[in-house]
Amino acid sequence: MSLSRREFLQMLAIAGAAGTGLTACRKQSPAGIHEAAAGANPLYHMPVYGNVSLLHMTDCHAQLLPVYFREPNINIGVGHAFGRPPHLVGEHYLKYFGVPFGGRRANAFTYLDFTEASRRFGKIGGFAHLATLLKTVRGERAGRSLLLDGGDTWQGSATSLWTEGRDMIGAQKLLGVDAMTAHWEFTYGAKRVKEAIDTELKGHIEFLAQNVNNSTWGSLVFSPYMMREVNGIPVAIIGQAFPYTPIANPAYMVPDWQFGIDQTHMQKTVDEVRAKGAQVVAVLSHNGMDVDLKMAREVHGIDVILGGHTHDAEAEPVPVKNSGGTTLVFNSGSNTKFLLVLDLDVRGGRVKGYQSRLMPVFADLLPADPEMSSYIDQVRAPYKGKLAETLATSEGLLFRRGNFNGTFDQLIIDAQLAVSGAQLALSPGFRWGTSLLPGEPITMEDVMNQTAITYPATTLDTYTGKQLKNMLEQIADNLFNKDPYYQQGGDMVRVGGFTYTMAPTRNIGHRISDLRLANGKPIEANKRYTVSGWADVYRPKHPGKPIWDVVSEYLRDKKTIGVEQAYTPKLLGVQNNPGYMPWPAPKKKTLHSKASSQDTARAV
Repeated sequence: MSLSRREFLQMLAIAGAAGTGLTACRKQSPAGIHEAAAGANPLYHMPVYGNVSLLHMTDCHAQLLPVYFREPNINIGVGHAFGRPPHLVGEHYLKYFGVPFGGRRANAFTYLDFTEASRRFGKIGGFAHLATLLKTVRGERAGRSLLLDGGDTWQGSATSLWTEGRDMIGAQKLLGVDAMTAHWEFTYGAKRVKEAIDTELKGHIEFLAQNVNNSTWGSLVFSPYMMREVNGIPVAIIGQAFPYTPIANPAYMVPDWQFGIDQTHMQKTVDEVRAKGAQVVAVLSHNGMDVDLKMAREVHGIDVILGGHTHDAEAEPVPVKNSGGTTLVFNSGSNTKFLLVLDLDVRGGRVKGYQSRLMPVFADLLPADPEMSSYIDQVRAPYKGKLAETLATSEGLLFRRGNFNGTFDQLIIDAQLAVSGAQLALSPGFRWGTSLLPGEPITMEDVMNQTAITYPATTLDTYTGKQLKNMLEQIADNLFNKDPYYQQGGDMVRVGGFTYTMAPTRNIGHRISDLRLANGKPIEANKRYTVSGWADVYRPKHPGKPIWDVVSEYLRDKKTIGVEQAYTPKLLGVQNNPGYMPWPAPKKKTLHSKASSQDTARAV
């Protein structure tokens, strides 16, 4: 079913007037409803342009319901990435893209005034609200659109973990996803992934990955691309799964599959689909944006890269020139916060122009789609009581996202130290995990939103100071290597019980210094320390409790959590980096910029 423009604006008016749902609409005067509709219109009214539309979502991390998700205040770019998207945060981001300070889009795109703005504008995302937006966008573009999912869809919540992604596959099919690629999906294991593709996805969703091969025979494991005629125009979608899956995640889960970045094979694939008549070539990527930007420079013939993995929400694409012309690189955020609408003008066998908008999915403006809402209630029903258990209450903002510890990361670290009795603690630098506002209850569902993985066992090991420093150096090189092909996404490992100094712009072996225990004593190179960890990519010899049991035990005991700040190491040489801003940031009433991020038709 598609909605007409008039029906859609009526629904926006009701939801906007109600603020939190449909129930308050009867109290609104006609004038109030009219004003609400006018206020909502600029976000979602995008005149149709061209003759082919690509709709993109990515990295929802199994969040079926609306959420809060705070964007980073630290996303440092080095080398070629210095001061460029996606390494712009806060005010630097707003100025670059011309987003006004203090509005809905500033709340969606940045961390600025996050608590106050979130209370004002409400939660964002959710599949039922996204479904409503999709039905209108598709209705306006009937017969000329494809919906593409960039992956990290089947992981990130308790229900996705407990159903092995089945709840999310059902939601994808209801949305009408045409094609997807993957990353965290592989952590369910090769058998489950193949089962899902051969049964649940078959006839509904194309699973694409041109960079996953059988380790023995070298043959492709999945379809490398799909060709579709869209509005009479041949369109090719090439899949690029996360290339470092067996490194960033347990290799034993996909023992017979080989992943990677192979520019030569990508170029051959692009040439192949062009030879078959493709007039639009899009890469559906889970590389991470920095990797996509390099690939766009190195491989020619790609019109657009629709990227994911690093959760970067970029208000406009980055045009990249290469030997064949220009490739547009997009990244569409995470947690169902955004829907990218990309209209292409295809004439004479090639893309001549485009218009795009990254639309924030505000739950108070977009009424929940009844069919999707019913489905979500159904798949959550068996787990509702367990998920709703209140463990504690947060006195401060809890979040995860940024190059270093977030406050929810800090909570996990504190729980590890308290429950294990270890001297030090390490927690993975995952970029997924929703946010909680001050005063909200911390439920079991909230804990699972931070920890729901298939290898959750905690560990207790001993490391020398030298080993600890080397570990930090390796992780820092992954994050801050000047060559994007040596970056694996994610953020710096979260630490507890000790401090350190980092110089991100230096080379490996020279970034980490001055490691000290919490009491200020230097960590000695040859002395051994007990370290609590979790999410070990190798099979631990002595696995402990799942991390969610450790955190929930800690929360039940504490009752109230007062994490106001999270640990950030002393940083050298980043104070003028547009990817670094202190937190909390100073408040400003206005922010002026000469730039503009309104969607306009542009020539390629």
